[in-house]
Order: sequence, then C-alpha cells, then structure tokens
Amino acid sequence: MSHHSRFSPRSVLFGGDYSPEQWPESVWREDLLLMREAGVNIVTLGVFSWGLLEVDDDRWDWDWFDRIIDLLSNEGISIDLATPTASPPIWLHREHPEILPVDRRGIRYHQGGRLQWCPSHPVWQRYARRIAERLGERYGAHPAVTMWHVSNELGGGNRRCYCTASTSAFRVWLENRYEHIDAVNSAWGTAFWGHRYRRFDDVTAPLDSESAQNPSLLLDFDRFSSDALLGQFRLERDALRDAGVTTPITTNLMVSPSGSVADYASWTDDLDVVAIDHYTIAEDPRRERELAFVASRTRGLDPSRPWLVMEHSTSAVNWQRRNAPKSPGEMIRNSLQHIAHGSDGALFFQWRASASGAEQFHSAMVPHAGRDSRQWREVVELGRRLAQLDELTGSLVERSEVAILVDDVSLWAWHAGQKPLHDHPIHEDARLWFDVLSARGFGPDVVPPSSDLAGRSLIVVPSLYLVTDTTAAAIEAAVRSGSTVVIGPLSGIVDADSRIRVGGYPGAFRDMLGVVGEELVPLLDGEQLLLSSGAQMADISARLRTTTADVVEVHRGGDLDGLPAITRRAVGAGAAWHISGLVGAGFDDLVDRITGDAGLARRLPTSDDIEAVRRVSADDSWLFLINHGTTDAVVPADGTDLISGECADGRFALSAGDVAVIRERVEKRATRPV
Repeated sequence: MSHHSRFSPRSVLFGGDYSPEQWPESVWREDLLLMREAGVNIVTLGVFSWGLLEVDDDRWDWDWFDRIIDLLSNEGISIDLATPTASPPIWLHREHPEILPVDRRGIRYHQGGRLQWCPSHPVWQRYARRIAERLGERYGAHPAVTMWHVSNELGGGNRRCYCTASTSAFRVWLENRYEHIDAVNSAWGTAFWGHRYRRFDDVTAPLDSESAQNPSLLLDFDRFSSDALLGQFRLERDALRDAGVTTPITTNLMVSPSGSVADYASWTDDLDVVAIDHYTIAEDPRRERELAFVASRTRGLDPSRPWLVMEHSTSAVNWQRRNAPKSPGEMIRNSLQHIAHGSDGALFFQWRASASGAEQFHSAMVPHAGRDSRQWREVVELGRRLAQLDELTGSLVERSEVAILVDDVSLWAWHAGQKPLHDHPIHEDARLWFDVLSARGFGPDVVPPSSDLAGRSLIVVPSLYLVTDTTAAAIEAAVRSGSTVVIGPLSGIVDADSRIRVGGYPGAFRDMLGVVGEELVPLLDGEQLLLSSGAQMADISARLRTTTADVVEVHRGGDLDGLPAITRRAVGAGAAWHISGLVGAGFDDLVDRITGDAGLARRLPTSDDIEAVRRVSADDSWLFLINHGTTDAVVPADGTDLISGECADGRFALSAGDVAVIRERVEKRATRPV
C-alpha cells in the first residue's frame, strides 16, 4: 500500500463543510467566534466554490478565498481544502455542454444541478485538472491546509454516463480487461439472442433497449463506471501532487448497505485516509444499528488505519420523504458511535445552515435559529466531549473473531438483469446478521471478500450472489484451518462474469457444503415455510438434497416437506453450514446454535439497547458504551470514563441516551487489533 502522506491527527477532528461565500463578510467574524466557542479545529473549504474562484474561463478571483483562509489560519483552525469539481461553473456548461452526462435513455442532462460531468470526457478532464493544479499551486504549502478533499461524493449524481465519450472509454476498458473480443463473447455468453460482437467497436454503453439486457454487460458497465470515477479521483489527486501538495489527499465515499456507487474496496490503496459521508434514515426505527453497520463496513475496507466521517448531520436532512429532526442527544450519540467504530473525527455538512439554494432546509452546526437553540447547545457539548478523547486518535477497533462478507460488485450483479426474486432487499441480509451478532457481544467485522480471513472463528456469507474462484478457495481454506462458515441463500450462484455456476446451487460452495440445490423456490407474498424446529422461512428457499452434509433442519409441509433446509458438514478442522432460505421467526435461536458450534464467547457487554465497541492501541484500550435506550443501565466495565471522569470498578452506571468512553484498567490485552 503506497500512501503519499500519513493521516495522523493529534486531536479528534471536529468541524464541517464551511461555505463563507454564501454569506457577507460581516458573518465571517461571527463564524470564527462561534467556531472557537464550539471547539471546532477543522473545516472543509471550497467544495462548491469553483464558479466564484474561476469567474470565467481562466479568469480568477482569489482575493476573498485568500482572506478566509488567512482568517481561519489565524484562529488556529486547520483546513481540509476541496477541489470544487462537484459543481462546475455555469460558464463551463454554457461553453462545453458536451461534458454534461447522458442518461440511459440517451438524453443529455441540463445545467442546474451538481456532479454534472462525464468522467470520461477529455474536455471535462482538461478543466478538472486545471482547477486542481491552480489550487495546489496557490495553497499546497499553506500551513493551515492540512488535508485535501477531491471533489465531493463522486458518483452521487453521475454514477453512470452513457454518452459517446463513455462508450469510447468503455471499449478501451474492455480491451484492457479481455484483450480479445472473443473473450468478451465468452464471458458475457453473447450466443444468447445471437448478440455476438465482431470487434470492440460493436460494443456500446447499455442504453435503454426496452427489453431485458445481458446481465454480464450491465455488470461490466458498472465496473467500468466505478473505475472511471476512480480515474477522476486519480486525475485530480495527481494534479495536486504535481503542484507540490504533500499533505493527505482523500475524497468522501458514500458507503451504503444497499450498494455503493463504486467498488470502494478497490479504491482504498489510492486514499491517504478512508473518508465517508453518512446520513441516518429517519424512518428506520433502529437507525443507530444501520450507522454501526456502515461504520463497520468502512473500517473493514482497511482495518489497518483509522478512518474519518467527513459528513453527517446535526439533525434533519432535506432529501427524505419526511425529514424528521434528530431527538435530543441523538446527534452526540451518532458522532461518538462513528468514533467508537474507528473514525478519528466527527465532521458535518455543514457549518452554517444555508438561507438559499437547493439544501436550505438541511440542518447544520449553526442552525437557522442561531446560538439560542437546542441544536447549537448540543454542538457545543459535543465539542466539549470530543476534546476529552484526543488520546485515542490513531488507535484501531479491536479485531473480531467474526467476519461478515459484503461486496458491492455482488450486489450490482444481483440487480443486473432478471432474477428469481425481485422485491427482496438482498442487502438487508448482511445487516440482519450484523444486528443479531452485535447484540450478542461478538462485535462482528464487516469486510470485503478479498480480506484476510485467517484467525476468524466464524465467517458469515449472507446472500453473496457473485463469488470469484479466489474468494471461494479462500473461504474453504479458512474452514479447513478451523473456521466455521455459514453460507446463506442466494450465495455463490454466479462467477466473476455473472455466469451461472451450473451443476446445482450454491455453485461456488456446493462441494464444500456437501449439498446440491436443484432449484430456487421463491415464495409468494405472505407465504411462509415451517421448519422442523418451529422456525420459519420467508421470501425464498431451495429444493435441496445432501451429498455429504448432515441435515440440521428440514421443511415441514408443502412441496418441500421433509427436504433439508439447514445443513452442516465437517470440513478439515472447521465446519460449513448452509441455510437454504431466509429465516424469519427463529433466526436468533439459529444464530445462537451456530455461534455455540463455533465456540464463540461474548467479548463485549452489549444488550438490545447497549452498544459496546473497543478501540485498542499497543498499550491501551478504550471501551465505548452507548445507551440507545430510554432507561438507565448498569454495564460491566473496569476503568475511567474519559468524558465524565467517573471510575468504573466492575460496573458502570450509564444513563439513558448517554455515552461513556472507558479507558480500561487492563494488564497487557491479548488482542490482535488488525
């Protein structure tokens, strides 16, 4: 891994996106006073400022930007300086409308939004490189600029472009991947419908053709689109480096349970710090669990170093169906949750709530109501708490014995083309495992399939539809070395080219599991399958027969009566379980049975409402305790709370809605953090 500059803040970072250009300079002075009051130590500057810096083609106005950078610097506030390519200026779209993306129907978008550019267009690339170079030349050596932030939420509005430049770039990408067009025809199975390609020039971006399209083509276009966005990051990063920038460079990823816009597992080597944006969903009654899942996915991208939450919200957002505000104390819990899971800071969008523009009702650190508000008082309180936690910067989340494998490319493959089951949110299967294992104190890690599986006692493979031969071999090797693996439904069905692994489901794991799935059995709405233990399956199961596996559960009643539903097979020093369908009622009991079989012991004092996460360094450990419930709790702990100063001697009283960070009294912890 080759990072140009190490991300190693001495303090927990606290601040947010700052847009002084939206306000008269008289407000800037107030901003600086309020930042001092809250304890802000970093702001992200310039994200949407391109049109105010380059006011016309190669005509620049730097004066106002110089002034605000100097004011922040004089206050001791460091700057995460953004390249402003998330929002091209009006004049650029006027003079070069060809850079605007084209949608799947072949219709070009119009000026007026953001991320309105095609990453493959050479005209766009020329202008993007120039703005990055100019910023790097002017501010690359400024002592207040401690980090750089390429663009904003790459792919958030332009994940795919179907213009002619994209088609040309896609052809080059395919030629680099496959070398010969016959390899494309083979990988995509183009004999179906007779869609054989004679040469790479026959291939186009998959524009809307009314009927279903080749899922392998769609998957490769998703891969290409991810690589094109990574190419945009590299273009701007390299422009900054060429201009003399030596400080860390990153961009804010959008990690999501439902499938990210890019294959971030392939991006991490290019990032000096993994940074994400995350916003909770107001309608999710256990949204704190979704936050924990996303944070675990983020640290799983590179467990060897801390990460950073670049954006989250103080309260309501503006883009959900109903934008409910956060409850009192929820923002503080959200922020400390991110830090518990390995972030070395808590940053927000944005510093001051906008009075105008598309996001005028998005909450901010300084709300429309100003200082005399609950929201501001909580921001100040959060700053006070974060200032107590500087000693844990650079530490890592303790490595878990349990790994849950999650892969964006697999999710793309599932959504590309027609499937047996279209309305099941397959991404939720991993979160279900995460929630239950977390509540039992196992603190699972959520990692991509390429991760090192050595030393894992339990590996969960929930609905991992696409599995490469390399991943399948690594999982079997881990099992033979003593791991327990659980292969969930819809896993291992297709290979890296999205071709069905014929011979019976789940193809990639069939021999290891000692089972053959003859057909998938999607269930109709409201239909349930009863198992011999009394548990139930919903949405999907499979007609399964065993070859060498032991039957753990069978179906009772219906067309699958008496057939295996859950199996187990001893493999080397480990065991391989298969769950043929989605278990509803009885899932908790099944998890208990599997974790008992794996010999797992609780390592964190969690419960339904108490979340616990441990960060560790070479010499110390810190136990985060977060009470998401409405009643006070007493939690096992031994040490001193960094926030309150209270001592815990085996037990710690944690009020409803509160958070403690216990520096643990331990001898040498026998733990392996990474």
